[in-house]
Amino acid sequence: MSAMGKFTNAEPAASTFEAIGLGDWFRHLVAVLEVAGAAALFVPRLAGTAALAFVGLMCGATLTEAFVSGGGVFLPLLLLVLSAVIAWGRRASIAALWARLTGR
Repeated sequence: MSAMGKFTNAEPAASTFEAIGLGDWFRHLVAVLEVAGAAALFVPRLAGTAALAFVGLMCGATLTEAFVSGGGVFLPLLLLVLSAVIAWGRRASIAALWARLTGR
């Protein structure tokens, strides 16, 4: 649902990304990453990696809310913690995927 606001340029997404100063391309990129990550959470082999990617995304969102837009950090921080728990629980699948990609 968060990505929908970014795709449609709804508030507060529009003003937040304007305050960041990176333009519409970055807002659309984040929206695409959110949708792709949400879909990947439903694929068992990709769930850990998607959750790990969400940890990074939510770190950025938390810092942006805290220092750029002045919004509340509760929701992005909660999603950060939940993503970290999923990534920790799926750490074996992350390691297996990494091993397949690197040939180790």
